[in-house]
Amino acid sequence: MSLNIQKTPLITTAVIDRPEARNAINFDVMEKLENLLSEIENDPKLRLFILTGNGDSFISGGDLREFHQIKDAAGAKSMTRRMMSIMKRIENLSCWTLAALNGHTYGGGWELSLAFDFRVAASSARIGFTQGKFYLPPGWGGITNLTRSVGRNQARYWLASQKVVTAAEAKKAGFLQDIFEDEQYSSRLEDLKRSLILNDRDFIEYVKNRDLQSPKDEINPFSRFWESEEHLKRVDDFLNRK
Repeated sequence: MSLNIQKTPLITTAVIDRPEARNAINFDVMEKLENLLSEIENDPKLRLFILTGNGDSFISGGDLREFHQIKDAAGAKSMTRRMMSIMKRIENLSCWTLAALNGHTYGGGWELSLAFDFRVAASSARIGFTQGKFYLPPGWGGITNLTRSVGRNQARYWLASQKVVTAAEAKKAGFLQDIFEDEQYSSRLEDLKRSLILNDRDFIEYVKNRDLQSPKDEINPFSRFWESEEHLKRVDDFLNRK
């Protein structure tokens, strides 16, 4: 299977498993992601969707051997529009989304990761902005999304120089939210999962999607959560600790 799906209560994890291609994205992975997203979009209880890779690669980019069969602009447009649709669906999910960069990430891999709410990486991971080596700019919204993430000059520099950066450099620039040391990666990721599913979808959707016009717009939602049974119970539990 090119995409392994793991489901636990409140969490769905998709693991790209194409070791022969270093987890490159091909049409089969795209189709499986589309099918999975249809399930996730209709699961009101889900609180977290994770994408990661198997082995020492997250995603090495688009599958050059397969995509290179596309020779004209019309075919390229069809492929990139399909991938952008997948990314837009990820962006619009009402649950938290997490790209867990377990290893090296290149080209379309970092582009896809930018569709997720959060990105974390193993300390040994390298992120390569290397499309320019093939006389190709990013095609899955990468220029726009990378600029939003790290700023115009940093994005331009990485893309112009075909830069491969360390996880530490990526975090410093704002591309990553966190780095986990390799020997602690699995345990730290489990801790993060527990934190991200602590609160229900009502809470997640408010924090994630609320378009605040001014600080005053927070008053009514805050007050609603304040009087909820869940808030009152958690505070009581905290105050009654031994």
